[in-house]
Amino acid sequence: MGAGPAGLAAAIAARQKGFEVVVADGSEPPIEKPCGEGMMPGTLAGLRAMGVEISPSEGLRFSGVRFVQQGARVSADFPQGPGIGLQRPVLHERMVARANECGVQFLWKTPVSGMDSEGVRLSSGKFRARWIVGADGQGSRVRRWSGLDATRRERQRFAIRRRYRVRPWSEYMEIHWGKRGQAYVTPIGSDEVCIVVMSEQPERASFDAAFQELPELRERLANAELSSRERGAVTSMRSLFHVRRGKVALVGDASGGVDAITGDGLRLAFRQASALADAMAAGDLRQYEQAHRTLVRSPMLMGDLMLWLGRNPGLRDRAIRVLQSRPKLFAHLLAIHVGVGKSTGLLSSGALLGWRLLDI
Repeated sequence: MGAGPAGLAAAIAARQKGFEVVVADGSEPPIEKPCGEGMMPGTLAGLRAMGVEISPSEGLRFSGVRFVQQGARVSADFPQGPGIGLQRPVLHERMVARANECGVQFLWKTPVSGMDSEGVRLSSGKFRARWIVGADGQGSRVRRWSGLDATRRERQRFAIRRRYRVRPWSEYMEIHWGKRGQAYVTPIGSDEVCIVVMSEQPERASFDAAFQELPELRERLANAELSSRERGAVTSMRSLFHVRRGKVALVGDASGGVDAITGDGLRLAFRQASALADAMAAGDLRQYEQAHRTLVRSPMLMGDLMLWLGRNPGLRDRAIRVLQSRPKLFAHLLAIHVGVGKSTGLLSSGALLGWRLLDI
């Protein structure tokens, strides 16, 4: 239930295990979502494992990540090769096409009205299923219907996205840090960038507020033409007590999530989808729940670090200056974040960063 990238990934992974799969969604393709539209190398690897190939000509490659703050900046390349900035509808079209190739059946414009021990209720009647996968996003009805809403922790932030018709000025995905929020910039074409502004305060999640705090970004976009309408969203750091019950499992944002500033939502959803298919093939969803806990550990640590930087402008200024003077440390942190390294390395790198802060 749910035909966004997480649901499509779960459907494809289940078909690759030999299951008959039906996907129901109340909308129709292509499905748009306000997001940063940057895909990390691990996300691209997950797509390739599903048989989804994204041509660089459909978007734009970016080399790595750059932190930008007034008076300081630091950047690092991805160790596995570049990422790709790509408009979300294009990604959705490619994933739907691959799911069709795999034999996934679709019920578009078919909202699910309820579920019970046998299956789900649709407008056309009851649909029986051995397994039910909830991939219906942050406000998941499947999560609520199955009694999985109990949350260990949750933090919400507000986000708003625009696309601008302007030549990208950087080969990196940039995160611009302001006092009360951030803007992250992803090149998505030879003459287009995607920009998302985020803040814990809804009134600060606006481009007017961002331009007041980020003069460099304001100057770069001063004469740029909007290439899309403005779209808003809520991004969450949420951890659930359980992501499965009986024959029901949750995947993607329905199963929790990491803050959008990590750029790790898609990669995490794709890895969850693969782990879920393995567990369904083994007939034991407890295996999925254990894998899910392991998969979210490192992204949650990185999300906590990024949010800590956002809430402490004085310490963030010092941290970025430390990273600017020690670019290998920033590169090491980025490598861990994209999966080339272990979460224990994040702790040791964090300790080194803390020591350097004390040494300033």
